[in-house]
Amino acid sequence: MHERAVTESILEIATRHAEQSGASRITDLYLVVGDLSSIVDDSVQFYWDLVSENTPAQGSTLHFRRIATLMSCLDCSHCYTPGDNDFNCPNCGGAHIKIVAGNEFYLESIGVE
Repeated sequence: MHERAVTESILEIATRHAEQSGASRITDLYLVVGDLSSIVDDSVQFYWDLVSENTPAQGSTLHFRRIATLMSCLDCSHCYTPGDNDFNCPNCGGAHIKIVAGNEFYLESIGVE
């Protein structure tokens, strides 16, 4: 259910920026979503259609750009994309890792009229 709150935040941010630029309508929103973020695109889209109703963003299109998970081993400095449910370093087997990419979730840009 956290997608509703997140979607409402996206609407607030987009609306604020559209107003600041003097736009009357938001046409497109470009979202960046990391694979580890637990954000479900379809849920965000569902809530978007609800929360954007009767706003300058009604009828706008959401565009999702997924960011793959990237890890860095703090033991051997190897960077890698983990396998299914296996986050250990494939180079040395270490579990002392840092997430480099994949947790992202943000509004990258908006299209306005």
